[in-house]
Amino acid sequence: MASVSLTAVVVAHNSLTDLRRSLPLLASQLTAADELLIVDNASRDGVERELEQLAPGAVLIPMGANVGFAAAANAGVAAASRDLVVLLNPDAVVQPGWSDAIRRPWGGELGAWMGLVLLADGASINTSGGVLHFTGLGWAGQMGEPAAAAPRSPTEVGFLSGACLAVPRRRWLEVGGFPEHFFMYCEDVDLSLRLRLAGEKLAVVPDAQVHHDYDFDKGLRKWRLLERNRWATLIRTYPTPLLAAVMPALLATEAVIWLAAARGGWTMMKARATFDVLRALPQLLRERRQIQQRAHISAGEFARYLTPTLSSPYLGPVGNHPLATAMLRFYWQLAEAALGAASLRGYRRRTGRPG
Repeated sequence: MASVSLTAVVVAHNSLTDLRRSLPLLASQLTAADELLIVDNASRDGVERELEQLAPGAVLIPMGANVGFAAAANAGVAAASRDLVVLLNPDAVVQPGWSDAIRRPWGGELGAWMGLVLLADGASINTSGGVLHFTGLGWAGQMGEPAAAAPRSPTEVGFLSGACLAVPRRRWLEVGGFPEHFFMYCEDVDLSLRLRLAGEKLAVVPDAQVHHDYDFDKGLRKWRLLERNRWATLIRTYPTPLLAAVMPALLATEAVIWLAAARGGWTMMKARATFDVLRALPQLLRERRQIQQRAHISAGEFARYLTPTLSSPYLGPVGNHPLATAMLRFYWQLAEAALGAASLRGYRRRTGRPG
């Protein structure tokens, strides 16, 4: 076992039923040097009465209100006293060997990592690492595929899942943690991209397995938060050359998403998301300046981990249509060529060399 001690942070909101399944198994894998923090977003299910029985020694951090997943996770990390922080969803049930496996990358080349997240039955994959399209649309990698199809060794991914996310506490604090104004959704994408901008490698560690009782449908408000936070992530984290290169595609995607919203009955949620972004734009641009000033890689290097294909199972046949796939690949080839030229010009300006 790696010598590093960890703090497990679980954000709960009326999650007692899930915690009854997950906490005893998690507590059994933690050592005496570890700590377990339950950050409670104003639950009304009596979790404080059962916590000592479920996980002796666990510490409850009451937030007093439902401040959202992002802010509660930040509060948990702020209270942590161990070098490695691991975020776990309340319905993520750790499997045998998880504790050793989640520590193993410590001190290596990875800046942050995630466990392999399987569906509740353990037979199928929930996510083996997030996949991120260049328009900011992201989805769970290998969703629904057999567990045997998952990577066998640590593998770099587009973004890390917050369901089982391991980050050195020092690094989390340096990059600013989750953006609290996201409330929930896409905060793991945003954090992953900021870590990548800082030069960190992100990977899934397949031996650190959890079973996750996943359900995509969380009501219409989820669409508002997803769309609002997708645009906030793009504005905050995409380097300027990349944002310029993908802007035509982003505008075209808007038309498609508005059509999908009309067909899916969430037009009002899309409209509210758009208003949210416009209202927050001055703040997002201030945050963007701070984030981009700390970037350690070029736009071309950043773009290497984006995909041109829309292979998400949630996008249906439109995303996988051969014509759409061919057009997206061609567009991305042109964008990558432009980003390569921009990176070369930047190198020449910095060094005075011909490149």
